[in-house]
Amino acid sequence: MSFLADLLSTLLERGHSGAQGKLSSASLRELCEALLGTSGEVSGSVLARQVLDRYRSQDESGRWSFFRHLADELDVDPDAIAAAAAAVREDNSLKAYRGLMAVTEPRRQELIRRLNQVPGATEQLVAMRTDLLRFIKDTPDLGRIDYDFRHLFASWFNRGFLVLRPISWQSPANILEKIIAYEAVHAITSWDDLRRRLEPQDRRCFAFFHPAMPEEPLIFVEVALTKGVPGSVQKVLAEEREEMSPDQADTAVFYSISNCQPGLAGISFGNSLIKQVVADLSRELPQLRTFVTLSPIPGFTKWMRAQGMGEALMASATEDEYETLAKRSDEVRALAAHYLINAKRDNGSPYDPVARFHLTNGALVHDVHALADISPNGLKQSCGAMVNYLYDIAKVEANHEAMATDNRVIASRGVEALAKAAQLPQPKKKEH
Repeated sequence: MSFLADLLSTLLERGHSGAQGKLSSASLRELCEALLGTSGEVSGSVLARQVLDRYRSQDESGRWSFFRHLADELDVDPDAIAAAAAAVREDNSLKAYRGLMAVTEPRRQELIRRLNQVPGATEQLVAMRTDLLRFIKDTPDLGRIDYDFRHLFASWFNRGFLVLRPISWQSPANILEKIIAYEAVHAITSWDDLRRRLEPQDRRCFAFFHPAMPEEPLIFVEVALTKGVPGSVQKVLAEEREEMSPDQADTAVFYSISNCQPGLAGISFGNSLIKQVVADLSRELPQLRTFVTLSPIPGFTKWMRAQGMGEALMASATEDEYETLAKRSDEVRALAAHYLINAKRDNGSPYDPVARFHLTNGALVHDVHALADISPNGLKQSCGAMVNYLYDIAKVEANHEAMATDNRVIASRGVEALAKAAQLPQPKKKEH
């Protein structure tokens, strides 16, 4: 078997080398057309590698031209679609149906599929979409290409392919380095900081990986095992805190969830990650009764500014006037509660992006805390306020349905009372 494997490897390498020589002068567009036109597995793999390598060597202008080609030359043909649809209407046979399916899929989708046939291609395609998302900001019509990427990625990265792995202080160094780099909620400032989050027995970290990207975490969650629900991230991350035996904990706190791959934006992993971690921790530590987050409120000050309220609070936060913020903590909590329950986007969904994520997943707004995150970012985005979202397993489905069908935010009685107590600016009277 070893001899045959070596022989095949040698033949493939020779074929790849020969093909490289023949295709060295071909343009990126020509390589794409050749890949779409080939039917051989070996030649297809060689061409796919050529396209990926050539794309990676392009500057910004060259990459933009590549996406322009995908949008303009590898798009669907509306006339062909209309003719195929008419054929189905006239004769709804398997042949007609196959003809319709063949013309409704743009050729660029097949190109992306064929590119994914070589080792390492999935990671390169994720990086390619990162470039695409950047270009879309100035060239919105490239969004058609992104729709195709998302369609394929949704299949390639569905829950059935994902692998949940615990991350510990004993994990490989290259993985730990990426946890530091990808932490998006509470920055990890040093290796000692990372060690405090991973090594103690009352701390956990879990990440999703994909078999095609085994060294790249897709999303990870950091968990603190506690007695009761904490009200500040400073306490959770304190250097001198007292470590707890896991069997004494009654609460699991998800205090940081970070997406790692910009090229997978819009591909949802968080819901599956939280549910899987809850299930795993429940088996390991059956005495756990409460599963909550300690989450930022990233849209809070932006919303207050747009509503013309909270100027004094934001000024105090900007100047790090903790004493003033402490004295006005009831006001902060009430406004934050009102914001989380009542502030909505035009489509009726919660204004706050983190709230949308957890509430859509079936959590409820459990409690709101003032001066819970006094980092510069925490003060800037929410005047230091944070929120607990509670995952009550018995009520997750009902909460999800309330959000999905009516955009109704489910909150504890305490949070509802806070929201009602919020002092809101009176609407200006219209002059007659």
